[in-house]
Amino acid sequence: MARPSKPVGVIESEGKSHRTKEELKFREEMEKSTLSGEPLSERQEVKKNKIAHKEFLRIKKLMASIDKSDGLYSSGINTYCLLYAEIRELQEDIVEIASLAEQAREAFHKIENVTGEQLISFTKQINKLLSQKTAIMSLIDRKRSMMLAIDKENVMTISASLRSIPKTPQKQINPITDLIGGFHGNN
Repeated sequence: MARPSKPVGVIESEGKSHRTKEELKFREEMEKSTLSGEPLSERQEVKKNKIAHKEFLRIKKLMASIDKSDGLYSSGINTYCLLYAEIRELQEDIVEIASLAEQAREAFHKIENVTGEQLISFTKQINKLLSQKTAIMSLIDRKRSMMLAIDKENVMTISASLRSIPKTPQKQINPITDLIGGFHGNN
């Protein structure tokens, strides 16, 4: 399988290439044609969420640095940012649950003569907290999987757009010259 073409920016930054200036210019024009030309836009729900908004600005800056800050990616990036914010909020919930479990343990250890009923009650409380923590961690894993899928799709979209660009411009074939050349070669 052939390796994907490098973007013009990468070729130029490497400072070495066997491509002609004409080929590089053609490639650059073709790369630009894979974008919509619309600016990357932030949805209202992302703007309203502090964590998601901050992540959007970070990603927007990264996308701009590779000349991919395009409206074509808005939907995926907005979804990604919301998922990121949701994960951060869920992680805070896990910390709170861990704190509650620790408080319950401390309260339990302060009881001098523990009855069987108190032990059962304490065990149920701790198990319930641990179950909630496990459920939240499972939800975080699902959200991370969704984020990874968005990451891959955006990278694959960029890669796919670069793969669709021919490495060199198509040479204009003049049928008359080709025909004459064909006869000339047979004489």
